[in-house]
Amino acid sequence: MKCPVCLLREDKARLKTAGMALEQLSDVVQRCQALPEDRYTTEDHDVFTISGRTCIEEGNSAQVLSIVLDEKNQDIVRCMGWNLLPPLIQVLVKKEDKKLSQCLAIFNHLLQTCRPKELLIGLLEQLEQDDPDTIATSLHLLLNPLQKVLLCLGSRKASSLGMTLSSVLDQVAKLPLPHTKEQEEDDVFSLCRCCTDLIDFVKPFVHEARQNLLNTEARHEREQGRDNEDELQTELLKFCMKTLSHPLLEVQLKDPDTLAVSPLRNFATEILNTLSAIGESVPSLVYQPLLKRKQVPGFLEEEVRYPKESLASLAHLVFVHHLAADTFPSVFSPVFCLRSNMEHICLLLSRTEEFRIQKGLELYEKSLVRVEDCSLHADLLEIKTFLTVPQHMVKVMTICPRHDLRTRGLKVLQLSIDKFDTEAKYNLFQYMLKTSNHSGVEGYVIKNIKNQIDVALQPGNSNTWFVGAHLLPLLRKVLSLPDGPETDLLHYLDRVMESLNLLRYLVIRDKATDNQTGIWTELYKIEDTFLKPLRVGVNMSRAHYERELHNTMATTRAKAKEESVLSVSVGDEKLPNMTSESQIQALHSALHTFDMIESVLVRIEELTEGEGKSLD
Repeated sequence: MKCPVCLLREDKARLKTAGMALEQLSDVVQRCQALPEDRYTTEDHDVFTISGRTCIEEGNSAQVLSIVLDEKNQDIVRCMGWNLLPPLIQVLVKKEDKKLSQCLAIFNHLLQTCRPKELLIGLLEQLEQDDPDTIATSLHLLLNPLQKVLLCLGSRKASSLGMTLSSVLDQVAKLPLPHTKEQEEDDVFSLCRCCTDLIDFVKPFVHEARQNLLNTEARHEREQGRDNEDELQTELLKFCMKTLSHPLLEVQLKDPDTLAVSPLRNFATEILNTLSAIGESVPSLVYQPLLKRKQVPGFLEEEVRYPKESLASLAHLVFVHHLAADTFPSVFSPVFCLRSNMEHICLLLSRTEEFRIQKGLELYEKSLVRVEDCSLHADLLEIKTFLTVPQHMVKVMTICPRHDLRTRGLKVLQLSIDKFDTEAKYNLFQYMLKTSNHSGVEGYVIKNIKNQIDVALQPGNSNTWFVGAHLLPLLRKVLSLPDGPETDLLHYLDRVMESLNLLRYLVIRDKATDNQTGIWTELYKIEDTFLKPLRVGVNMSRAHYERELHNTMATTRAKAKEESVLSVSVGDEKLPNMTSESQIQALHSALHTFDMIESVLVRIEELTEGEGKSLD
């Protein structure tokens, strides 16, 4: 803590500095009063800026206010006044200075007097902040002055508006996002207030762009609907596209039942309304992957004009949250909607961020529920996204860190399978068995194959894809071991068990006298390519694990220390270090698994032998 004498000296020094600054400011203003604007020197500008800022910082804002309001000084203020913005805005943001009202009066007078272009530069420079609280306060303070300044630019405002919106959205991107209902209600991060302020900010420019559009159409200057688009529309379109990507893609909007008044949902609605107002058809944007859009010469290339991620966010708002749903023609079928959304779904699911994956799953589910079961034809699988999306779904189900997203991924995958007709299911199963490279997924596909065979065997079903000649190639893929007898049975356990369950089902359900599936004529091949190698693999694996169990137990007895840490190798890989007790438990569990596989093998042998004897 400083001593009173030191503080007194600092106060005297500050007063001396303030007094000198005020004297310099008065001198430069008096000198410039007698000069035309084009005779102001660089030194005059520098002295005015430094001395004027120092006066405000040191508390002499009353004297500065008197100078800037003096009628004789208005040319000087018009030319140099914008340089006083930094200390003024600091005081207005902090709201703690005793001279707050005087600083506000100076600020308002500068906005009325200074040149718009210089004011714009000065205001945008002060917009740049890092602290979230300061960002929100600065935006709230400066958006209205920025709006007034831009409106003063007349028809030349478009590029300046684009620069301003870009700077504002860069600041908004620094704010934390609300994740819960309570955080949005209380606006703990001030994002909601900023979004509301932003909508108020763009309203006059949207109105102007709308009027320009209507006037142009009335004069028939557009031969094909969108030629000669003006720059104001382009800048507003870029703004809408950017907001769709952030924050709207990254926040989880709350439904009206959860949050009756949602500032973020209102913001999303206003963005969609803005798109419509500037002549962008929301349905055309959502269905862009399938609809050929008219070429727009000039400002933006297609990929830049309509970023794919922004369009995916738009589709999510429309189909999941039902925003702007009343603008969509009823002629679009559910299958058409699904086809167009597959591009958006594919993009979202290809990302690693959990919020994008979640929105991809939500959009896929909402697109599927309106489609009738067994109505999607096999030719849809010739469209790239209908095969790419299942690949992304596999990654979600197997490597996504969040359990709820993995579970939802499985649910949506099954929903998608149910929507395909039998030929499409058949082709999809083949593709997934070939590309999934995951035992759990392969096991799930095999379980679906079993269910389809069961449906096909029901009386009255005319399904040729899961019986007879078509089914056999699929069965050959299923009833096989990836690496023959050397297959790692624990790694491929899900696939192996579902394959055995399928084979057991077939020999029980499809009698040899019927042989609708063709399994009985194929059985000798299955014996050679699947059952025999599997028996060998089970025996080899059991012998290896029994030896490891024996060695582990012997080591444990020798050391007689329960806390000792062992390392056991299985195949070429070491099991994780754990206590000897845990190692023994893991090895017993593996042996139990081999017993389970063998029991199903024995049961299949009994069934096939019994059926063979009955034929004899």
